[in-house]
Amino acid sequence: MISRTSRDLLHVHAEQHGGRTAVVDSQGAFTYRDLLDVSSRVATGLLAGREDLHQARVAFLVTPGFPWVALQWGIWRAGGVAVPLPLNSTKPELEYLIDDSATSTLLFDASAAALLEPIAAARRIRVFPCEHLFDFQTAPRLPEVTSERRAMILYTSGTTSRPKGVVTTHANITAQIMSLVQAWEWSADDAILLCLPLHHVHGIINVMSCALWSGATCHMLPRFDANAVWDRIADGRLTLFMAVPTIYAKLIATWESASPARRAELTQACARLRLMVSGSAALPVSTLQRWKEISGHALLERYGMTEIGMALSNPLLGERVPGSVGTPLPGVEVQLVGDDGNPVPPATPGEIKVCGPNVFAEYWGQPNATRDAFRDGWFRTGDTAVVEGGVYRILGRTNVDILKTGGHKVSALEIEEALRAHPAVRECAVVGVPDQDWGERVAAAVVLHDGVALDLSSLRAWAKESLASHKLPSRLLVLDALPRNAMGKVMKPALVAMFKSPGSDPVA
Repeated sequence: MISRTSRDLLHVHAEQHGGRTAVVDSQGAFTYRDLLDVSSRVATGLLAGREDLHQARVAFLVTPGFPWVALQWGIWRAGGVAVPLPLNSTKPELEYLIDDSATSTLLFDASAAALLEPIAAARRIRVFPCEHLFDFQTAPRLPEVTSERRAMILYTSGTTSRPKGVVTTHANITAQIMSLVQAWEWSADDAILLCLPLHHVHGIINVMSCALWSGATCHMLPRFDANAVWDRIADGRLTLFMAVPTIYAKLIATWESASPARRAELTQACARLRLMVSGSAALPVSTLQRWKEISGHALLERYGMTEIGMALSNPLLGERVPGSVGTPLPGVEVQLVGDDGNPVPPATPGEIKVCGPNVFAEYWGQPNATRDAFRDGWFRTGDTAVVEGGVYRILGRTNVDILKTGGHKVSALEIEEALRAHPAVRECAVVGVPDQDWGERVAAAVVLHDGVALDLSSLRAWAKESLASHKLPSRLLVLDALPRNAMGKVMKPALVAMFKSPGSDPVA
């Protein structure tokens, strides 16, 4: 008998979809019934005769596909907490995540066995190759899991400190899903392509879980490949697509290198999709404009983070303002506050605070960090935004993208958007470098188009037409590539370190 509080768990909700196709991967198509059957086998194997895992952490490293979903759901159905591990991680990175989460069981596929087996052996952690779990016969009874239980630990990107484990309950996950299903009008007729890493909210919640809540189909690629993505768009089965700005940039480059006939085919295929979304990093207006020329779609930009899922979104229907992230999503409350914690006046930048059932439960094992992250029940995001024309515009991370130079507060994202318009600049990122006289110097790292050069004086001379003098870069680095994490976010602390080393181009 399912309790009232467990009816809205994702894997319980899926029971109504039965024979519909849930997942399509390189091995074939799998129904919701298949997913429920295999996940119950996984749960039985994990329980090993016990009644309940009682929120024990189970970490898993598996290539995206049907087995990944079956393992996640199996962990939940056994009463455990799922800890998805990032693909392509180093041994020290995996050891940190496993140790920090106090993982009791490790699951993996063949590609990860050589890396994880020694880690598990050194810690005497129980291990299961995932295919072995699929062979168990379902136990006559699985534990009853309520929505208040911890469900998952995702780790922050750790760009400014060691990654923190963000704990979400089943109720948090349900709230995050239902908000997006309502706002973006998901239905069982939808089909979406997953080409994002499955250790972040974007792929796990926005793509995969929203699809599986709705009775839709999630097509899953083992990793991002621009040609494979275009092939899936071209085959006409998709209705939605969600990605990060760097993926859209790569898709644009692939489209531009294709033959005229292929370009026409791909553009026509895009018209069959009802929604395309961009997030996880700031979307350059130039990318938005070029994608619209190619696809006919004005990308929907939204704002969220590991701790809250999604909080703000441009509308599904109606005007989408370039450079903005829209308005609060259903069930989410948002405030902008000043340094004193009080709401700021209209049109004044402030830190984003969020409140609602979507907000995470705690940082794993860090009660002080959890306490410091909240004020009067509101989660302090550490992001700065301003409301203009009724919609939110993100100015950046308060301690990373808001620069204090010569007594002025400036947005690194605003400067980046201006510099991207320079004909020599392909990519750029702006950071603040500590300076005794100015507080911080505005420092720009750029990736140039092939065959062109750029120096600081010419960049400043060009940029002064669009930027106030205190916003002009006074340091410049020309790089072959910007340092990015798995979700395409520029790792700005790494850039600051580069500027502190010899070789950057300072203004006298």
